[in-house]
Amino acid sequence: MIATTMELISAADAADELGEMILQSETAIKYRDCYKLLYTNESVKRKIFAFSRLKDQYEDVQRFGRYHPDYKKIMMETRQAKREMDMDEHVAAFRRAETELQQLLDDVSLLIARSVSDQVKVPGAGSVFSSACGSCGSSESGGSCGCSA
Repeated sequence: MIATTMELISAADAADELGEMILQSETAIKYRDCYKLLYTNESVKRKIFAFSRLKDQYEDVQRFGRYHPDYKKIMMETRQAKREMDMDEHVAAFRRAETELQQLLDDVSLLIARSVSDQVKVPGAGSVFSSACGSCGSSESGGSCGCSA
């Protein structure tokens, strides 16, 4: 009983240390910097707010579909606001940083899972270290996804 408790404490300490290493990584620092810039730049904040406001209207229009009196207008305005927001250099940089951080977390998850067993299912099929689909849980004969690794 004591040995199990000590193993759990040791594993928790190692997880904390790994989490801290990830937080101090270049990838995580870049993500935080891009996030701050995203919400401190007035121009970007206006674009995000405009898109969010239109998205709410868009969701109302979707309930009625083409029969809503402002269907075409709201659909067009929403697409334009999204395009304007997506084309902003700060939004694009944030999305890239977000994807890189997610990739890092997926890779770490895969490495941890594979150190336990090749049969452990891991979310994040886009991992660099994954084979074939990466999330089916079977690397030899394929799994529930139908891949044949």
